[in-house]
Amino acid sequence: MIAVSMNPKCCFQVFLLAVALQLGACQPKQGEKPEFVLRFGHLANRDHGWHQASLKFAEEVKKRSNGRIEVKVYPNEQLGKEMDVLTGLLVGSADIMITGESLQSWSLPKSILCATPFAIRDSDHLKKVAGGPLGEEIEQHILDVAGFRPIAWFERGARNLTANRPIRHPDELQGMILRVPAVSLYVDTWSALGAKPTPMAFSEVFTALQQSTIHGQENPFALIKDAGLYEVQKYCMLTEHVKSWAYVVMSNKKYEMLPADLQQVIDEAAAVMQEYEHELFLVQEKEDYQFLLDKGMEFIEVDKQAFREAANRAVMEAFDADQIDLLNRIQQVQ
Repeated sequence: MIAVSMNPKCCFQVFLLAVALQLGACQPKQGEKPEFVLRFGHLANRDHGWHQASLKFAEEVKKRSNGRIEVKVYPNEQLGKEMDVLTGLLVGSADIMITGESLQSWSLPKSILCATPFAIRDSDHLKKVAGGPLGEEIEQHILDVAGFRPIAWFERGARNLTANRPIRHPDELQGMILRVPAVSLYVDTWSALGAKPTPMAFSEVFTALQQSTIHGQENPFALIKDAGLYEVQKYCMLTEHVKSWAYVVMSNKKYEMLPADLQQVIDEAAAVMQEYEHELFLVQEKEDYQFLLDKGMEFIEVDKQAFREAANRAVMEAFDADQIDLLNRIQQVQ
């Protein structure tokens, strides 16, 4: 046998070549299509924190999967209105979306607890509920009943009422035509408060306000700003009637089609997205308030106790025993 010697420098070069070849085998070839393409839709515009977080998710998924998954993000209801996209998750025309109280329309009674009037006290309380055992209970309920898999949750700014006249007490709502999401609890609550709630897609709100088809609406500062509602609404009543969170949900059918290692990629990227969105939210909430103030909106303090009492009566009448039990457990979280 002939012994072949190799100097250390040459050995190291051979080692680097072997590593490079191994890494190359894990990378998609130039121009190669991804194995999976996921369509991610939401209603916010391109400047909103939800969109920026969605793009962060897409970036993380691509990086962590070595290009095997591509996430295409569609803002501004490009994949359809919220209810249409939820249906799309079931039939395959969409894969991921951001939603909240609209999940109630899928016979998900526990999901409405993520947006029940006056159920959540503040951000700290919300984090303990959404990120704790009660949040897990709601998520499992959504998965088991509807086939939507929550992969992350986003804190939402408090919902506030806007109109072209100041309103300080529920008695001043009589006869007011108010846009609300297509959520029965919201319809019941605002009816109890004296208004005439009208379910309507968010994309239609500006024109309806402009044409006086409706007189007011209720949403967090971010959506009031992003939709330009300050151009057609003078007053923002600080009702803060709903402190809620939204879910990023994925079609469980599509999730289970992925190999286990790519499911892990989705989970890890979703955790990064959730943390990233929360950082954006904290900064944006302050900026949005100042923006609306600078645009001439007037902020009105209201009789919150009167709003709370009227809303609570409507909630108790609308909820079944299981929902009331969950609501009580949420309010007991310290």
